[in-house]
Amino acid sequence: MMAVVKPSVVSGVLAAPPSKSYTHRSVALATLSAEKSTIRNPLLSRDTLATVHASEMLGAEVQKAGDRLVLVGPEKMRCPDDVVNVENSGTTLRIYTALSALTPTGYTVLTGDDSIRRRPVGPLLKSLNELGVECWSTRGTGTAPVVVRGGCRIGGRTVIKGGESSQYITALILMSLRASDAVEVVVEGELVSKPYVEATLRMVELCGCRVGREGFSRFWVEPQKVGGTDFTVPGDYSSAAFMVAAAHLTDGTVKIQNLDNTLPQADAYILKLAEAFGSKVLVEDRAVTVHGGRREVSMEVSLRDCPDLLPVTAVMAACNTGRVVIKDVAHARLKESDRVSSVAGELRKLGVRASETEDGLTIEGKGMVEGGVTVDSHGDHRLFMAFTVLGLATRKGLKISGAESADVSYPGFLDDLRKIGAEITLTSEQ
Repeated sequence: MMAVVKPSVVSGVLAAPPSKSYTHRSVALATLSAEKSTIRNPLLSRDTLATVHASEMLGAEVQKAGDRLVLVGPEKMRCPDDVVNVENSGTTLRIYTALSALTPTGYTVLTGDDSIRRRPVGPLLKSLNELGVECWSTRGTGTAPVVVRGGCRIGGRTVIKGGESSQYITALILMSLRASDAVEVVVEGELVSKPYVEATLRMVELCGCRVGREGFSRFWVEPQKVGGTDFTVPGDYSSAAFMVAAAHLTDGTVKIQNLDNTLPQADAYILKLAEAFGSKVLVEDRAVTVHGGRREVSMEVSLRDCPDLLPVTAVMAACNTGRVVIKDVAHARLKESDRVSSVAGELRKLGVRASETEDGLTIEGKGMVEGGVTVDSHGDHRLFMAFTVLGLATRKGLKISGAESADVSYPGFLDDLRKIGAEITLTSEQ
C-alpha cells in the first residue's frame, strides 16, 4: 500500500503505544518461568506476536485477557512441532535461537521473511557453540534458517564482538538463566545499543534473578529459578519518536502520554535531538510535550546506542539548514534494510545532499523540502514512518510505499497521525 501525505500541521494529545522492546523481553522471561506472569499493556504488533507464537511453540501457555497477556512457561521447554516463523522480527530470531537450546531433545528450526533471512545471526551461533550448543545456519551464511539441537549441556565462557548487535548479549543472558552450568559472556570491543541490554537486566531483576557484570564488557550468569512477574509495559519512545518529529517538523504542538521515564529506553534520546534542532520539550511524570520550532544548526550526532533513530534523525536533518553528521551507526546497515544506504538514496530523490560514510550519513539540510515525489520505504517500518512525517513538512507532500510495514512495530501509526491533524490517505496505486 502507498501512503499519500499532504502538507499538514499536527497538534493534539496522543498516548504512546506500548514498548516493543519491553514486550519482547517480558514475554521471553515469562516463558522461562514455570510460574504465572501477567503482562499488562503489551504491544500486539507483527513482531511481538511472532515472539508470543515462538513462546507457545516452546511450550508456554498464553492467554489474552483484555489488555493483558497471562503466561505460564513450561517446566521443560518443548521441541516445536513445526518451523518457528519469526516473521520480520530480528529480536525474536536471536532470543529464541538461544532459548531453543533449552529444549531437552530434538531440533528446532527458526526462519522468517526475506529480510530476516538476510540479517546476521552468525556471532550468536558461534557463541552458542562455544557454550556447548550444537547449532548452525542451514546455508552456512550465518543467517536464517537456523537449526538448534536440544539436549546439549550448556555452560562455560564465550567471547562475542559487541559492535554488531546488543540482541546477541540479551539472548545469551536470557538462555543462561536456565543453562546447565554457569555462563560467562565477554564482550570484545565497545558494545552498541547499551540501553537495550540495560533494559534486559532490569527485566531480569524484576523476575527475581541476578546477573553479574563488569560494565558492558563482561557478564556472568548462574543457573537460577526465574520467577513469575506482574509487569506493565511502558510506552515506547521508539514509536513516540515519530510523533516528536512530526511536531518538530510542522511547528506543531503534541503531547505524548504513557511514557515511563524510569525504565531504560535508548530512543528517549529523540528528545535531546528535537531540542538541538530547535523545538521546545517539556518532560513531565508520564508525558512529554513538544512545541515544534526549527533553527539552523550544524552538529555531529552519535547514534551508537540508538540506531533505530537513524531514519527519523535524518529527515529532521533534511529540514534543517545546517550540516549534520550522523555517526557511529554502521550497525544500522544490518536492520530490516541497509538503513544508511536506503535513507541516503531516498533523501537524494528529494534533492537533499546526503552522502554515506562507513558508519553513518552526512546531510546538508535544505530547510524546506519540495516533495511531490514517491519515496520507497524498502519494506522497512522505520523508513516508512520517518518519510511519512517528513511528508507533512514538504511543500507538495509525498507518496511513500510500504504502508503495511508499520504493523511491525506501530499498527496505529497512521490513525494516530490523523488524530492530530495529518492528512494521509492510502492507495494501492504505485
